[in-house]
Amino acid sequence: MRTLIVGHGGRESALATNMAADSELHAFVGHENPTILACAAASGGGHAVGDVCDPAAVAAFAREREIDIAMVSADEPLQAGVVDALLAQGTRAVGPTRSGAEIEWNKTFARTLLAEVAPEACPLTRVVRERGEVAEAIASFGSRPVVVKPSGLTGGKGVKVMGPHLADHGEAADYALWLLSRERAGESVLIEERIEGAEFTIQAISDGRTVVFPPSTYDYPFRFDGDRGPGTGGMGSLSMAESTLPFMSHEHYSSACSIIERVIERLARDGRRFSGVMNSGFFATAQGVKVIEFNARFGDPECLNIMTLLDGSWTRVMERICAGALEQDDVKLRREASVVLYLVSPDYALQPGPQYEFELDVARLQQRGASVFFASAVQSAPGVFRTVGTSRAVALATRAPDLESARALLASCAATVPVLEWRRDVGDARYLDGLRALLDASPRAPDGPLLRHGA
Repeated sequence: MRTLIVGHGGRESALATNMAADSELHAFVGHENPTILACAAASGGGHAVGDVCDPAAVAAFAREREIDIAMVSADEPLQAGVVDALLAQGTRAVGPTRSGAEIEWNKTFARTLLAEVAPEACPLTRVVRERGEVAEAIASFGSRPVVVKPSGLTGGKGVKVMGPHLADHGEAADYALWLLSRERAGESVLIEERIEGAEFTIQAISDGRTVVFPPSTYDYPFRFDGDRGPGTGGMGSLSMAESTLPFMSHEHYSSACSIIERVIERLARDGRRFSGVMNSGFFATAQGVKVIEFNARFGDPECLNIMTLLDGSWTRVMERICAGALEQDDVKLRREASVVLYLVSPDYALQPGPQYEFELDVARLQQRGASVFFASAVQSAPGVFRTVGTSRAVALATRAPDLESARALLASCAATVPVLEWRRDVGDARYLDGLRALLDASPRAPDGPLLRHGA
């Protein structure tokens, strides 16, 4: 079996590690990610560096290497139609087509669909397409705080919220006007009510018919401890041995799963091919579940939680997805807690900065029980690596019978890596207790959704 991974982040590193265990792995990457290259070489495969958003180039590489199944799980290649190009030439692929992935790359489409299939979970939303519409849209929310979102892909960094990012409605209006001034073709801006609640995600795995639901995951989207600083692609994440998180009820979890099933069913009914993973973000509120967004692929870092817990072959799961024969028992996960911690350059999410060299003993960390997944980094010498671009450098992941054991192990491992920075509160039970207290204290408004502080 020859498999292909498209992409070069921590998410793709985790997928590549699992795929290389029982297939000949090939990789099409934007930079020479050390984890992915090592996995491909050890499996007898190889790699090429190119534009992962070029459907023709990816398809040509798949033909050249005679790939049996490709895995595409990054937002921009999906929007670019990479899966469409692979399917068109007869290469089996896990991941939605461009039309299926529109649930992620077009937030206006996603909100419209959600309002039809699960209106109870849809926050109050105004879609703005012209600069002259902004003031009236903001005013329609009265004194309630709002969230401003570009309709297109943001990489986890384009959404701004009154409170942590925007001081008042005036700044919210200014940000909406700035987004519209970029004049990106067809882009609109969403202005939504700010919901009060605790966030969680579910990485639902589907062949377009059957949907398998792993445990909920929690992501740390802000740069610094205590949810301070700018939004990021995610500084870490966790999951528990059970399906829910400490601040959630089983009703929150089952409602969220039901919404995902309805969305996937609707996409299929509309002729939009969806396979792979629907990474869905929710708020647990005192009034039930509200939807943040849908992503048409694994989350990063949340994918690393699922791959760390997987007790079996992801290649086998890919085969079942492509055959349209996925069953619940195909995705077996260990009943343990998992924690993922991203290590980043000091400048990450703050300002453009230089490349940083850092030392990391992969074998030693693995011996201690931590998996190492490189992201935006390349190897410059044995045991020495260099950051590339402006994204996250490397992730550490582990599982354990309880959350504290997993958190303590990763914290001790991260402390051995000089130069890079990380959040110290990832996996801290006191942080989760704070979310539960926030939810318990939320007022139950009789006439509408709650107001929230998050993204």
